[in-house]
Amino acid sequence: MQTKEIYMRRALELASLAEGYTAPNPMVGAVIVDDKSGLIISEGYHHKAGQPHAEVMAVRGAGARDLSKDVTMYVSLEPCSHYGKTPPCSELIINKGIKRVVVAMQDPFLKVAGRGIKMLRDAGVEVQVGMLEAEAQRLNHAFLTAITQNRPYITLKWAETSDGFIDKIRSYEEAPLVISTPIRRRIVHKMRSQHDGIMVGGETLRKDNPSLDNRFWLGHSPRPIIVSHHANIPLSAKCLQNAEAKPILFCSKDAPNLDKLTEFLDIKTYDSNKASLDFIMETLIEEGVHSLLVEGGSNLLQQFLNAKLYDKIEKEVSSIVIGTGIEAPQLQSPPISL
Repeated sequence: MQTKEIYMRRALELASLAEGYTAPNPMVGAVIVDDKSGLIISEGYHHKAGQPHAEVMAVRGAGARDLSKDVTMYVSLEPCSHYGKTPPCSELIINKGIKRVVVAMQDPFLKVAGRGIKMLRDAGVEVQVGMLEAEAQRLNHAFLTAITQNRPYITLKWAETSDGFIDKIRSYEEAPLVISTPIRRRIVHKMRSQHDGIMVGGETLRKDNPSLDNRFWLGHSPRPIIVSHHANIPLSAKCLQNAEAKPILFCSKDAPNLDKLTEFLDIKTYDSNKASLDFIMETLIEEGVHSLLVEGGSNLLQQFLNAKLYDKIEKEVSSIVIGTGIEAPQLQSPPISL
């Protein structure tokens, strides 16, 4: 490994500490290095959307140190060049007199998109772009998907028996079939903490009454997202009572009793008899949901599969055999509606 890459890997490591907290912003880390000694002067990362950017945190960490001589900043994403909730980081770097900046990847966000790099170069700052670019892109896969495809990064997740079922045929009063192992459930809850939103269909909500949180892992819980054409949602549902952010409901504008649900749900309505995945995806991006975990039920998962609308599949296959039940989603299946 080249010596300089060590500093960029540290910047990426710092950025990853905020996984699940920065949306709709990307995860970014920054490291300031003394070029003569090779020692790190200071470092920082973007902790949460609306809070100071990584470059600001790193500069603050340097205290009264003169950064205009023999200093390089390593940052995992192009410094911003526009005024948003915080001033431009490129301007801060220039004002501090930092002469060299190494950037892992250019920011595809239209308000930046090379402008930060240009601002630095126009001010006489030496800028290198592309160090560990692939690693930086993998780290911010959700942000990049949202910006370039106008939809969340989508993970489909389910557990099935060895004979291809996700649940037994049962009444609303019966408990769902437990397929996942305790260890696997912890892993799933870690996945939840890494996503902005978690989606289920209305039937899954009614039959399973899931909490849709990550109580078996540290960190934040994803925002519950429910797709139910008729909005037949029990107000006692666990996810409505315990959600960190107001759950989102996608339903028909003609669904009855919507006024009773507005206290508990952020309601998004559509006109047709079928929910459009495109409409749902665009709305979620507007809501700042850049990563989406789809957990069920089978019909909802199948809709995403049929549309080839996913980036990752997390499927657990158990040794359990039940003989009959609700069939697991299939990679190839005839079209169905939501």
